[in-house]
Amino acid sequence: MIIPTLDTPRLRLSAPSPEDYPDFKATFASYRSRFMGGPLNPYETWMLYAAEIGHWDIRGFGMWMVHLKDSGETVGMAGGWFPAKWPEREIAWIIWPGKAGRGFALEATHRVRAHLYRHMGWDGAVSYIDPKNLDSIRLAERLGATKDTAAPSIDGTDAVYRHPTPAALHGTQLAHGIDMEIANFADPLFKPKGRAID
Repeated sequence: MIIPTLDTPRLRLSAPSPEDYPDFKATFASYRSRFMGGPLNPYETWMLYAAEIGHWDIRGFGMWMVHLKDSGETVGMAGGWFPAKWPEREIAWIIWPGKAGRGFALEATHRVRAHLYRHMGWDGAVSYIDPKNLDSIRLAERLGATKDTAAPSIDGTDAVYRHPTPAALHGTQLAHGIDMEIANFADPLFKPKGRAID
């Protein structure tokens, strides 16, 4: 299938390719992946990357690789995820070690969600997050997601954060606030305070 390329002010989101695999492998072999089933051994990492690519053909959507527009460097992944036996379609993200704290996850995930809502017909989504993954919880909340204690989780240990519907986002203060925050991160003079949100 043809996987669309998505652009944001700083980022270009494109299909996963063989060239991106070394960064993916390094990330999922590292402590950074502890909240996403890792660290993984080389075989497990290869199988997961193959699944990332195959997911697009099976589901018609998947995870995009997140690249910096100015350099082409890959800094992470963001997209839709819905493996077999997943309770609901998920919006997921991961930023490579050393690339967090610059707003890349917020910018990429906001763009991905808009595409899934506007062009793929999604009427909502969830994010399954390890309760100890405070950075991802804060990011989900920044995106307007709220904890849904009544929703089924994947394995009973993850927290389910439900994203606002397209109608609940359209033209709202929340949507404008996300755009403003992304613009701040794109400003070279902006120096964020506190902990990274991605």
